[in-house]
Formats: sequence, structure tokens, C-alpha cells
Amino acid sequence: MTLQFSWQRQAEVALDVGPVPNGRWHSFRLALRMARRDISRHRGRSLLIILLILLPVAGMTGAAALARSMQETPAERVQYQLGSTQARFRSMHASNAETVQDPVLETATLTRNFTVDPDFAPRNPRDAIPAGYEVLTETQLTLTVRAGASGAGTSDVPVMAKSVDALNPAFTGKYKLLDGRAAAAGDEILVSPGALERFRIRLGDRLTTADGTFAVVGTLRDATYSDGNPILFLRPGQATLGGPAGQGNPLGETVYYLVGSQPVTWDQIRDLNRSGITVLSRAVALDPPVPPGAAGGSGVMDAAGYVTGVLIGTLALLEVGLLAGAAFAVGAKRQVRELALLAASGAETPTVRAVVTAAGLWLGSIAVVAGAALGAGGAAAVVAVARHLGSVRFPGFHLDLPPTAAAMAMGLLACFLAAVVPARQVARQAVLGALKSGRAPAVSGSWPARVGAALLVVAVLCLVSGRSLGLNGDLDAVAARTPLVAALLTGGAVLAVAALVLLTGTFVKILTARTAWMPLPLRMAARDSARNRSRTVPAVAAVLAAATLASAAMVLSASQMAEAKRTHMWAAQENQVTLPLETAPVQSPGTAPRPAIEPAAVAAALRRELSTVQWTQVLRGPVTSKCSMQVSAGGSLPAEGDAVDCTQYRLAVPAGQECPATPQGRVLHGQDWRCNGSMFPAGAASQLPPVVVGGADELRALLGREPSPAAVEALKSGGMVVSNPVFEKDGKTTLQSYDVRESAPGPGSAVAYKPRSSTVLPAVVDAPDVPVPFYGVLPPESASRLGIHVGNSVLLAQLSAYPEAAEQDRASAALAQVYRIQAMGFYVEPGADRTGSELLWLIVGTSALITLSAAGITTGLALADARADHMTLAGVGAPPRLRKALAGAQSLMTASLGTTLGVAAGVVPAVLLIGATRMFAEPVVPWLPLAALLVAVPLTGSALAWVFARARLPVSRRSPGS
Repeated sequence: MTLQFSWQRQAEVALDVGPVPNGRWHSFRLALRMARRDISRHRGRSLLIILLILLPVAGMTGAAALARSMQETPAERVQYQLGSTQARFRSMHASNAETVQDPVLETATLTRNFTVDPDFAPRNPRDAIPAGYEVLTETQLTLTVRAGASGAGTSDVPVMAKSVDALNPAFTGKYKLLDGRAAAAGDEILVSPGALERFRIRLGDRLTTADGTFAVVGTLRDATYSDGNPILFLRPGQATLGGPAGQGNPLGETVYYLVGSQPVTWDQIRDLNRSGITVLSRAVALDPPVPPGAAGGSGVMDAAGYVTGVLIGTLALLEVGLLAGAAFAVGAKRQVRELALLAASGAETPTVRAVVTAAGLWLGSIAVVAGAALGAGGAAAVVAVARHLGSVRFPGFHLDLPPTAAAMAMGLLACFLAAVVPARQVARQAVLGALKSGRAPAVSGSWPARVGAALLVVAVLCLVSGRSLGLNGDLDAVAARTPLVAALLTGGAVLAVAALVLLTGTFVKILTARTAWMPLPLRMAARDSARNRSRTVPAVAAVLAAATLASAAMVLSASQMAEAKRTHMWAAQENQVTLPLETAPVQSPGTAPRPAIEPAAVAAALRRELSTVQWTQVLRGPVTSKCSMQVSAGGSLPAEGDAVDCTQYRLAVPAGQECPATPQGRVLHGQDWRCNGSMFPAGAASQLPPVVVGGADELRALLGREPSPAAVEALKSGGMVVSNPVFEKDGKTTLQSYDVRESAPGPGSAVAYKPRSSTVLPAVVDAPDVPVPFYGVLPPESASRLGIHVGNSVLLAQLSAYPEAAEQDRASAALAQVYRIQAMGFYVEPGADRTGSELLWLIVGTSALITLSAAGITTGLALADARADHMTLAGVGAPPRLRKALAGAQSLMTASLGTTLGVAAGVVPAVLLIGATRMFAEPVVPWLPLAALLVAVPLTGSALAWVFARARLPVSRRSPGS
């Protein structure tokens, strides 16, 4: 008794039931070790999970890096624009001394005074160069080059040329000799690689230009232009600007590069700005005194791109997280016996749960690191290849660290959360039952439905709140809270998907309750889905997330394409070309204008080169060739008369029909009829006269169809036909005259003109089908009565088809001879984006492929999990045809339910997002592509599951406990 009692006392003293020091850390290390071993044993499943997380992280990292790489840094701009020179001087387009340039992008200017200062006399940049510098010049001009085989099909093509000492060491970094040698003789030139391809020549061949024939001895890369652009590089003095190359040359500006050791300071630049000179200085650009973009540009991503990127990126990671969750669920079921043994040996529930979650940490860490490296490496390779091929789209490779870190964090979180749910399920199972059967029992309880319903309510509240904040209140204030609106709507979209995922089990139970009328494969698939919801829910959830991503992308793309068509700046009707007939304005009083252009000669040249010309029509309007913008020595504008006439005409917007806008100029409703149509937005560039003087023929040509009887009658009675109902009220319109020399600041950065006279005219509206930029047509009798000086303005020609590049070259060369200039532009209105529908269907195909891949992955995982069930079917005599039909039916049900819920979850938030953030005028729902997605994905997934389901199952040993 004494010995027994002593032994018991010693045992009680030695027994320590307290927690082991650092026990949690030891348990976690054990979980990491077991997870690592499980990953190495199941490499296929682990690789699938890694790829699911890796690809979106790589895509987001690469996209962010490429977007940042498109933005030129100050150092890159200095290198590509200046080489090793100190500064570049050039003329600034300014009407007074108050214009300020941007310190980095010197061509961007800012001014709050738009009035013409009669005392402002811009200096020549050459005369403002400080002493102590070597000066290099660069002159841009246009040369005509004879293209085509000699004697047949030749044409004179206008080509950009540069007169510059390009191989001077001071231009290192700006110009680079790619092939050949430097030009030495007077008849030798360098060209860009694009010129060799454009004219189908090789080094050593000769080019015939307006300044003579030159031998091509080398190819040169200009860092500011892509290699594909045809450019000729001449040395200073090879092209005489006073000769043929300079006549009619729109690019005759000379810029001056300063070579020296002394930097040009910001104070010097401000003084030069007051003299009408803009400067790009190496020292100032690399250390700007004011933030770049203060004078015009903006480096902030537009709201549309920001919102779209956030929504698409979030949904993409949500999709792959759910796909990874399905893979983790299958792995956890395969691992259940091993985990049950661990629990039976005394491991606590958190330790069992940590084994699965540790696998998520391992795989997620590997995936995000590899994804970020792959994305950054891919972006760097794209930039390097683009730079090697001579593209200027990417000035350099710039890794955007904040989006990269965010993508990695979101990917790791998605992988971790994907492992949490199956980990909790396995950890809560009955140990004895798992040891006996080797399978985890189905999760019971209604908590997923309750939580899903609560999340759905929160999602609806977020969506409603975001829509309310985006649509109510002052538009300027709404624009300031766009990030908040985007966050609420994006969060609501994600919560809605999460809610539908949690409610999927309930949906499956409801939909499979009445299946007696279905064929046997569908009936078996429905019962299997309801019985094994732990297998069905992850599959449906992954397809749901993929369909949400696809449908949201389709709505955003369709809305963007519709917005691009709506905002297309029409120069005329589709396949119409406008050719000027009025001579260029005189440059100073007493200077004789060039001879008038004969419309018949222009039409004949056009018909001679283009067989697609259907008709031509001369359009007459108020003359502009007699306008002199020069001021007298006393500072006054020249009086109007026979020699000077700067009067132009416009239609006034009646009171009450102004486009609703905020004080900052934001349009309240983009689809408002008062904000659309011809001559909106204001300042649309076109060669058409704003007010056309003519009759029914002119109106027919402008409309591209027969005018209405009311319009024809109005022209006969002396009234005006207006192109936009916003200019007509109660059958009247107001014609205003103004002097283009008397400008004043308008709303925002617009330029306004004070009306000099106003005349009320009877008016009829006959709007063109597309917003062609003209106010309307005024009869000649009314124009004469109003004292409007009328002359030939443009020749409008209608083509039956858009011309090819060779046809445009021939027409341009023929017209240049008629106009007696060195080069002639030739622009044919191409119409709105004619590839929009094809691009939309491409997006549909990509979206369907994404959704189909999700359905395929989940179907494969489900089939792997259901292999025991299929073996049971085979054991009781089920033919292979039935088992393949069952696999197809299971995929059909999973994809149908997931796609249907996903389309609803993607379309609704996308529509609300577009409306609340006003990224586009209105949301566009592509019903036909969405219907194709709803039908094609389930049917294709079912067919693929039927094809790839094994007819013969491999022999498997008996599972423990079965």
C-alpha cells in the first residue's frame, strides 16, 4: 500500500496538464509539414490550384505594368526628345503673353485670357537663344515621293521628312542608325524602316522626290516615331524650303536644340513663354518646379477605366477563388481518413483545420509569387519586343508596385478563403464515422441559407446606396464621390455573388424536388446533386462567378462600343469626302490670295482616279479667304470691307433649350436631345461651311437622302432648314454673326465670340441621320438680303465604298496638282466603328470560353469525386452509355444553374455601375449575346462531359470501411 501510494503521488507530481509552450506554433508547423507532403503527393490537383490563382494575378500584374509602361517618364521624354542636348526651343501658339507651358510636356499650355493682345509680338526662337550654346536645327517638311512602277500606276505620295543632322553625337538617344551607313554625298539620304516597306525599296535604291532623286544608304530610327512610319531624313541644306518642298508645306516649323553644359532654368522659360516661345529643358523636366500636368495634361486614370478595372479584376479573383475552392473540397474529401486519424490521435480541431488551410497558404504563396513574376516578366518581354521592333507605344518598362501588391494580396486571400470552407467541414465531422467510411458526412443545417439571405440584403443595400449616391445631387459633387460610388457598387456585386453562392444549396434543393417527369439521366443527376450538395455547390458557384464576370464584361463592352458610336465626330456622311474650294486666308492686308479653285477640275481629278465616285456637289457658304488676323501698327483690327471680311455665322440656341450642364460644364444627361445632334459638341472640326447657302440639291447631299417636303417648301419660301431641333423654336431660328478675331473666354476652356447681329428667320427642322456638322441650309435670296458674302466653300463627293490606301494615294497626288501645292490631304469619312459588332462577338466568345473552362474544371473535379458512385453503377450493371449520359446531365444542370444565376448577378450591377458613375451615356445590355452565353455554355459543357467521361472505369481496390 505504501509503495502504491508513493508511486501515485510521484505520478501526480510529474503530470503537467498545462498548455505546452508555443504549442500553437508547433501545431501550425505540423500542419504546414502535412500540407506540404499532401501537395507533393497530389501534384496534379496542386498544380491546378496554383494555375487558377497564378493566371489572374499574372494578368492583373501584367496589365498594370503595361498600362504604366505606356506613360512616359520625364527622364524618358528628355532622352527621346532631346538626346544629350540641354534644351529645345520652338514657337508657341499664343495670342498674348499670359500663356504658360507645362514644365515636362512643353506643348501643353494653359491660359485664362483668350483675348488677342495687339501689342503681343512673338519672337523667333532663333533670336531668343542665349549665348554660349551650340545650336542644332530640325525642320519638319513634307516631300512628295513617286510611288509605283515606272510608267504604270505611279502616283506622288506625300511623305514626312526631317531636315536634321541626325547622327550628330548630341542626338544620341534620339536617333539611332539601324542599318547601312551615314549619308555623305549630296544625293544620299537616310530613311525609316517604314519607308523601305512603304515604297518597296532596299538600301542602295533611289527615291524620286519633289527636291530631286536621292539614294537610300541607311535606315534610321527616330525615338519619337514608330519604325512603321515612312520618314525621310535629309541633312540641313538638302531640301530648300523656298523650293517645291516648302510650297504648301504644313510642317515647315524649325526647332532649335541647344548643346552645352549650362542648364536652361524655369525662370528663363517663363520669360520665353511671355515672348511666345516654348522650351523643353533637361534640367527643368527632370526636376519640375510645378507638378507636371498643371498646364493641361492629366496623369490620373479616367473614372471609366478605374471602375471597369476594379469590377473585372475583383470578379476574376472571385471566380478563381471559387474554382480553387472546388479543388480544395475534392482534396479535403480525399484526405478525410488521414485527417480523421490525426484527430483520433489527439489533435485538436484547429490543428485538423489548419492542415487544409495550410495547403491554401502554401499553394497561394507559390501562386501569387509566380504570378507576379510571370506577369512582370511577360510585360517586360512585351515592352522589350515592342521597343526592339521600333514601336513607341511603350517608352520603357515600369512595374506598378501598388496594383501588383494588391493583386498578390487578393490572390493569396482568395486561395486562403477557398481552403477555409472545406477545412471547417472536415474538422467538424465525426471522427468515428470518418474512420469507418473514409468519407465526410454532408454538411447539415440551414446556416448557409440564412447567411446568404443576409448577405443578399446587404448587397442590395450597397447597390441601392451606390445608385442613389451616383444619381442624386449636384453632378459636380457626384463626380467627386465617384470612387465611393464605385466601391459600393463593386462591393455590392461581390456580396451578391457570395450570397448566391451560399444560397446555391437551397436553389438546388428546390429545383431538384420535382424531377419525376425527367429522363433517367437528368433524374439521376438531379437526385445526385441534391444528395451530394457538398460536391454540387462548389461547381455551381464557380460557374456562377465565371458567368458573372463574363456577363459584366459583355455589358461594359457593349456600352463602351455604343458610346464610341454615339460620340463619333462625323465630318460628313459615310464615305463622303469634302475638298476645299476656297483659297487660303490672306496673311496680311494687301497680300493677294491665290487663284480660286475650279470645282470642275477638282471633280474631274477625283473621278479620274476613283471609280467609286457617285456624285459631286458644290457647297457655298460665307467666305473666309478675306479674313486677316493681323493687327495694325496702332493696335487696332483692320476695318472690314472688300479686302477684309472676318464675319462668320451661327445659329443661337433659344432660351429654355440649352443643354443642361453644371457650373463646371458637365452635361447632366448625355442622352438629352438638347445635348446631341449636329454641331454638338461645339467645336466639331469639319471643312463643311457652318451655314450652307443653297437649295434642295445641297440639302440632299448633306442629308444623304431626299429632304422632307416641308424642308423643300421652306427653302422655296425663303426660310432656313436647320439640322438640329435644338436651334428651332416655334418655327423660328436666330442667325447670329460674329467676328472671329474678337474672342472671349467661354465656359471652362472653351472660346466664345460675342454676337454682332441677330436675325430671326422662319425655320423647318430636317435633321440628318448622323450628326453632320452644319447648322443648316439658307436660300441664296435670304443670304443676299442679309448681306452675307457667299462663295464656293467645298466640293462634297459621295463614294460608293471606302477607298484603299493605293486609291487614296492616287487621288491625293492628282488633287495636289489641281491645287498647285506639294501635298494634299485626302480624308474620307469612314463612319462609326464598323468592327464593333465583330469585336462584341469576340468578347462574347472569350467570355463563353472563360465560363466554359470554369464549367469544365468543376465538372472534371465533380466526376473525380463521384468516381465511387460511377463504379457502383457499373457494378450493378449500368451500361457505359448511361454513365456517360449521367456525366453530361450533371454538367448540364451545373452549368445551366450557374450560368443563369451568374448572368443575373453580372448584368444588374454592371447596369447600375454605368448609370451611377456616368462612365457612358447609358447602359446597353446585349441581349442576343447573353442569350447565346446562356444556351451555348451548358450545351457545350454537357457535350464535352459526355465525350470525355470514361466508358470503362479503372479497377480500384475496396475503400476502407465500405
